[in-house]
Amino acid sequence: MSDITPESLLDAYASGIFPMAPDRDSDELNWYFPEERGILPLDGMVVPRKLMRTIRSGKFQVTADRAFGDVMLACAEPAPGREETWISPRICALYGVLHQRNHAHSIEVWDGERLVGGLYGVALGGVFFGESMFSRQRDVSKIALVHLVAGLRQGGYRLLDTQYTTPHLTTLGGIGIPAADYLVLLNQALTVRAVWPDDFSLHALRDDIASLRPHPGES
Repeated sequence: MSDITPESLLDAYASGIFPMAPDRDSDELNWYFPEERGILPLDGMVVPRKLMRTIRSGKFQVTADRAFGDVMLACAEPAPGREETWISPRICALYGVLHQRNHAHSIEVWDGERLVGGLYGVALGGVFFGESMFSRQRDVSKIALVHLVAGLRQGGYRLLDTQYTTPHLTTLGGIGIPAADYLVLLNQALTVRAVWPDDFSLHALRDDIASLRPHPGES
C-alpha cells in the first residue's frame, strides 16, 4: 500500500473505509470497514451534569487546529489499556498533509499552557470522521468531544463517525449501526457543504453546548 496519497485517502473515507497501521513502528497500512459502524448522532449526544458544570466553569480552554501535530503524537502515546497504537509515522505524515489542506482538524484542551487532552479527525462534506483522542487529566477527552459536537452542529455537519463503539462513547450517546445503514447516512452527509468553525471556545459555542441533552436519570 505504498501508493496511498492524501487524495486516495479522502476517496477511501468517502467510500466508508479508513486505514490503520499494524503498530506504531510499521510502514504498512491496512484498510478497515467495520460491519457495525460507530457513530455519535449530533442530535443525540448526552452530557453528564458534572461534566457540563466543568465545561461551563471555564477551567479548561478549548481550541481548534492550534496544535494538530502535538495532538496526533499524544494520541499515539501508550496509555493504560492501550499499550500499542496504530498511529505510525506514516499515518502522521498523511494526516499532516490533510491538515495543511484543511481536511484534517484537531480539538485541543488546555490547562493553562499545558495540553491535557484532545482529538483529531478528517472533515469531508458534512461528515467528521473521528480518528483518536487522548486525556492527560480526568474527562478532558470528553470535554474535547462535547466542544466538537457543538462546533459540528454550528457548522452544519450531519454525521460524526466514531468508527467503533466503546463504553466511553456509549455513555455520551454513541451507537453502533449496520454498515449498510452507515453508508446511506454517509452518502447523504457528503453532499452537504458544512463549514468548520473558526472558534471552538466556550464563548463561541456556549449556546450550542447548552442545547446538548443532560444525561438521563441524573439530578
